Amino acid sequence: MTSPSILFVCLGNICRSPLADGALRHRVRQLGLGWTVDSAGTGGWHAGEPPDRRAMAIAKAHGVDIAGLRARQVQRADFERFDLILAMDHDNLDGLKAIAPPDARAELCLALDLVAGREGEAVADPYYGDADGFGVTWADAQAIAEGVLRRFGRG
Repeated sequence: MTSPSILFVCLGNICRSPLADGALRHRVRQLGLGWTVDSAGTGGWHAGEPPDRRAMAIAKAHGVDIAGLRARQVQRADFERFDLILAMDHDNLDGLKAIAPPDARAELCLALDLVAGREGEAVADPYYGDADGFGVTWADAQAIAEGVLRRFGRG
């Protein structure tokens, strides 16, 4: 099997998907795996911007640096480039399904579908809340990273 490629998608690509991206990249590095991990947003409002400062702070508090990530909007080519595209919530999943080419290679699902007992749940968007919400999102990101590893036989 070739090394899997995983894309995390939220709305603006500055909170939830960069945290999930960072959590999985960290684990992939720890395990010495050559996987492709990326994140994007269904919207392009924040394209080129770094993650939200609160997202960077919670990741850094757990030893993960996501400051180098830059927001981008999901593109049709992503459906061929990635094996698995994980949406952070139902609206993002619906948006992805709406733009996916009919012959898309990527499997689409909710990110928490890979976490036992959390199937069908959305990752809460911490953007409009306080820093505590980012801690909850970080915990989800770590659980999702472990779920992805299990999905590909590495967890």
